[in-house]
Amino acid sequence: MCFLSRFATFAVVAAMALGIGGIDKQAAAQEKYKIFLSMSFIGNDWQAEAANMVKAMAGHESLTDKVDLKVQVAGPNAQRQIQQINAMVQAGADAIVIFPISPTALNSVVKNACAKGVLVFAYDAEITEPCAYNISIDQPEAGRVTAEWLVKKLDGKGEIVVITGVPGTSVDNLRTKAAKEVFAKNPGIKIVAEAVGMWSQAVARTELSKILATRNWDKVDGLWMQVGCYTANAMQIEAGKTEKDLLPCAGEGANGGRIQMLPIDTEVEGANGAYRPMGAPRISYASPPYSGGLALKLAVKKLDGGDVPKKITLPLPIVTNETIQLCKEGTWEDMKGGCNAFLPSLVPNPGWFASIFSEETPEIGLGAALVGEPES
Repeated sequence: MCFLSRFATFAVVAAMALGIGGIDKQAAAQEKYKIFLSMSFIGNDWQAEAANMVKAMAGHESLTDKVDLKVQVAGPNAQRQIQQINAMVQAGADAIVIFPISPTALNSVVKNACAKGVLVFAYDAEITEPCAYNISIDQPEAGRVTAEWLVKKLDGKGEIVVITGVPGTSVDNLRTKAAKEVFAKNPGIKIVAEAVGMWSQAVARTELSKILATRNWDKVDGLWMQVGCYTANAMQIEAGKTEKDLLPCAGEGANGGRIQMLPIDTEVEGANGAYRPMGAPRISYASPPYSGGLALKLAVKKLDGGDVPKKITLPLPIVTNETIQLCKEGTWEDMKGGCNAFLPSLVPNPGWFASIFSEETPEIGLGAALVGEPES
């Protein structure tokens, strides 16, 4: 073979090698799935905690080499969320994990995303477009069970205050509708005041203060609150009520409220002010904030070619004074043993939500919910 022929052959082989190398590098750069987290309303502890758990799931060693996670916040504005989803699709999203501000307003944009091969996984709140995947508790059951508990606690008679959640979301609509259906079947129960609480302890305090300007605590027999039982108990103590006089409250799974449910003589490290055991009469339910992390995990599973059902109904965490159990360390083993409230020394924020355990998500635990740090 002449020199020129040998050179030509070498050049072809070299070019092929460079081409293959280029392809390998391109494949390596593209092997991560581009996944967006689309959040709506963020002005409460639950949304922040759920976002932490999504980020922690993306950062877990089992997924960190697969996921490029980007986060966008629309606020309580469906049109803005629609615009952001369109932009996500145009940016090459493989999947969108979303807390939808509306169950129906996003249907058209979600259908368009699906048509372009983008997976859409909604957590906690639902999307009615058939191509979307939905992961949530049974929201009507949450409203029904808690309302039935309150009716029973009041022996079917009493004047109650109702504090709802974020208007327009499927979560708020379904819970409130189911609760009011229970109250309507019990004519002895009278809703004497109602306000929008936005799933925020701070907003609940503001709205309760407005209600109490015309109706003091002695004219209220019980409370049904999507968020705010911790605050309601604190306000009663501030008003001079003793622990034994606290009103029954059906509400959220905030850690502060669960600590208040513990027997008064329980020793709790870090307890102070209203963030302490009071024996408060409560039923505490939760939309588990791990649902967003689970949605991300399942989106990756689907992208990898696995089977994922379109609708997943999570177990409804229900805690009463009879089943409250303190987590002494907050480890995975501790939670697996059934504890459902955390020491204030571990969780300084009483508004933080305590129902973070699922056997489906060993990648995310206490560190994930607090600061977005995955389990090691």
